[in-house]
Amino acid sequence: MAEFVNVAWSQIARRRRQVSSIWKGEGYRGLAFRARKVAAEHLRPKRSELDVLPEDVLAANLSEPFVPAMPAWRPGDAMRLNWIVTPTRAGSGGHTTIFRIVRYLENNGFRNTIYFYDRFGGDHDYYVDVARRHYGVTCQIRDLRQGIDDADALIATAWECAYAVYNARSAGKRFYFVQDYEPAFYPTGTRSLLAENTYRMGFHGITAGAWLAEKLVQDFAMPADFFPFGCDTTRYFLKGEQKRKGVAFYARASTPRRGVELGLLALELLAARRPDVEIHLFGGEVEGVSFRHVSHGVVTPGGLNDIYNRCFAGLCLSLTNVSLVPVEMLAAGCIPVVNDARHNRMVLDNPLVRYSTPTPHALADALEAVMSAPPETAARAAGSVLSTSWDDAGEAVASCLRRTIDQARASERQP
Repeated sequence: MAEFVNVAWSQIARRRRQVSSIWKGEGYRGLAFRARKVAAEHLRPKRSELDVLPEDVLAANLSEPFVPAMPAWRPGDAMRLNWIVTPTRAGSGGHTTIFRIVRYLENNGFRNTIYFYDRFGGDHDYYVDVARRHYGVTCQIRDLRQGIDDADALIATAWECAYAVYNARSAGKRFYFVQDYEPAFYPTGTRSLLAENTYRMGFHGITAGAWLAEKLVQDFAMPADFFPFGCDTTRYFLKGEQKRKGVAFYARASTPRRGVELGLLALELLAARRPDVEIHLFGGEVEGVSFRHVSHGVVTPGGLNDIYNRCFAGLCLSLTNVSLVPVEMLAAGCIPVVNDARHNRMVLDNPLVRYSTPTPHALADALEAVMSAPPETAARAAGSVLSTSWDDAGEAVASCLRRTIDQARASERQP
């Protein structure tokens, strides 16, 4: 009993010293942050749910693949495309790209149907409203739980959707619209393996940029074509001779692959060296930032263009496939600083992008160097992406679909 009491008093003393140390070093915010973290750990479910229905995983026997037939078709008929998509929210970059391509195809002779795959049973009508109001989707939108019709193509758009497409017994060639290497979204474990297995399902890949296509071909022997990144230069553009005084950082803390913690360390160094420089954070809410900054949170495209036009440089870290943000920064005359990696160089392919070793000091050095670039650099940056269009991306997807579907039909006709 005495030993138990001694241990208890020892723990109480330890906690008291810890609280005192945090209070002296970080104050109320430091204590509040740790209290919320402890509470969240206690409240978090002890068993996590997968982002895909377990029955869909169990039904997907990769050793016994289903070989779908191609539907009946006559020359002159519109190609029918079924897109299997996770439920959306306003401002989602991945959904923005999917629906841009859908709209392009709809305007160029294809007939599209979107099926929402909602593992958590949300309100289908709400997601339909978001797709129509925020993304301008005009094609038919259905609930996957009602089944998938035959079509010339069934297109998975995320790893969770790939299981539904693999299990479907509808006619049509299978495609996989891949915008990032999704196994890297998770720590090594069940989710990362389930995501990786979708590249072994025999689909034809259509990827955002060349790096992903190369990776799928080399690592999984998966046939793949790619589409180039586009830029909406009606939304992102140079606004006259506006004086630039800042640095913008894509600080989406909810997405680990954007390296937000590393970027904040680099900006802390920059703020100490150059207290005259405005630092703008956008993409989400970030807590515990020690240097002077402006936090914009989630911003509309128009708001983003205003921010970019106020900044010499933009920091955008991409630890998997590159984001659209660097191209949009260039269009507004803001020079992007990105981590030096093959997947970034291969996709961006722009001489004005500044690549940096991903350490806080190297990133701060690169940002500071951009600030000393001549004033005409902004106009050069904007000019370098003027010909970059989402129509080019849409036509690349359309060409891949036409060619691959025609090949599937021809193969089926052969004895």
